Amino acid sequence: MNEKILILDFGSQYTQLIARRVRELNTYCEIVPFNKLPDLDETVKGIILSGSPFSVKEENALKLELEKVVGKRPVLGVCYGAQLIADHYGGEVQRSEKREYGKAHLSKIHANGSFFHEVEIGSQVWMSHGDTIVELPQQFELLASTDSVEVAAFRSKEGAFGSPVYCIQFHPEVYHTLDGLTILKNFVHNIAGCRGDWTPAHFVEDSIANLKKQIGNERVLMGLSGGVDSTVAAELLHRAIGDRLICFFVDNGLLRKNEFQEVLDSYKTMGLNVVGIDAKELFYKELAGEADPEKKRKIIGRVFIEVFQAEAKKLDGITFLGQGTIYPDVIESVSVHGPSVTIKSHHNVGGLPDLLHLKIVEPLRSLFKDEVRKVGRELGIPHEINSRHPFPGPGLGIRILGDITPENVRLLQEADAIFINGLKKFDLYDKVWQAGAMLLPIRSVGVMGDERTYEQPVVLRAVNSTDGMTAEWSRLPYDFLASVSNEIVNNIKGINRVVFDISTKPPATIEWE
Repeated sequence: MNEKILILDFGSQYTQLIARRVRELNTYCEIVPFNKLPDLDETVKGIILSGSPFSVKEENALKLELEKVVGKRPVLGVCYGAQLIADHYGGEVQRSEKREYGKAHLSKIHANGSFFHEVEIGSQVWMSHGDTIVELPQQFELLASTDSVEVAAFRSKEGAFGSPVYCIQFHPEVYHTLDGLTILKNFVHNIAGCRGDWTPAHFVEDSIANLKKQIGNERVLMGLSGGVDSTVAAELLHRAIGDRLICFFVDNGLLRKNEFQEVLDSYKTMGLNVVGIDAKELFYKELAGEADPEKKRKIIGRVFIEVFQAEAKKLDGITFLGQGTIYPDVIESVSVHGPSVTIKSHHNVGGLPDLLHLKIVEPLRSLFKDEVRKVGRELGIPHEINSRHPFPGPGLGIRILGDITPENVRLLQEADAIFINGLKKFDLYDKVWQAGAMLLPIRSVGVMGDERTYEQPVVLRAVNSTDGMTAEWSRLPYDFLASVSNEIVNNIKGINRVVFDISTKPPATIEWE
């Protein structure tokens, strides 16, 4: 049975980052709202209390019945978690005169035991808190200080509780805490006693066994997008149940150039049972004359469901609907403020589980995106799929601003293909997180030869990111941009101007619609 670290979320912007860091230590972890504490079975080896935008001194402070965790398992309180523990057990927590934010250095390490093993005095840490602990409860002792914060780290005295409690007022999970991963490793491995053997190979083995148990002798239907998430999920299901997995790959007419056939060919080499559905004319008909981006999204989603539902009715004995849901999809919509937990719908599936009266199976719901790719490599997923950039569910439908017509789709497919192939040719594709072209619904004057042109511009967009929540525009070489621009304008009649988007997210979004 897998061992794990439980992370109780008090609303910090860094909570997902704690999970990522713990998983870098080859240790499985789960994030749960502070008010949704599950039963602490034998798989839970340690508990981390996250930071929070709240103050423990506020009336609406997020409170936890600490007796449910303290003494039950080794506990690490981070920032708010540390202040919550100090306040609960009789210490003194005060609002700081000013917010303590930014880099600091450990000026003293009062007890260099297992928690600060291989961490030196002077090590840089990152502070981000509005409260500060000025007096420790009697059950605790000081571990470390900085020049401006006396109580930077503390721990429970030996024998004070059944299991040790460690608390820090800085954030070990952020890049600016230079020994942060070492500190987390010391807690996870040395104090909580995790073996650190959770690897992609381990995940694959466990997943296949669990899927066999969950599905039994039933059949599963799954919609594929050609992207890494749905492909890796399908391969895991395929290894668990073989041809009892049936996959639909729908051509909505808004895929990249030649993508429908290329992806079908890739799936064929993988041995997946895939039904290709050519529905592009239906999508074009329904989208005709619609320029509003939100309405376009809804039309694409609705028609996809209608097509999927019609094809599914031709099959008998389907019990499960497979989905490529990944962990950020699950935890992004989990509120730490209310009692309900709402999981957002997968962008391609919408209300299909209810419409088709199917149970859901989600092989990847515990993984982050980078972990999905690692599992994909372990499974031998073709590189062209496993390394593929994120691609929006509505496809080119939200990269064609204005009316979607077959001609506009053709223009954008051609321009996009030149851009993406150019990135690969110049060895830039794997250095960019996401790239694509946008077609604008305007015309500008150009000159080709001795002739005046009045044609459309195309925008090239390339960004670097880790999760898509924020993004920086990619600094692509000028020679590359010149080459791509020249090839687009010279080879695509209808486009006479190429521009490069240098907007960050925020304030801009990655897609234009």
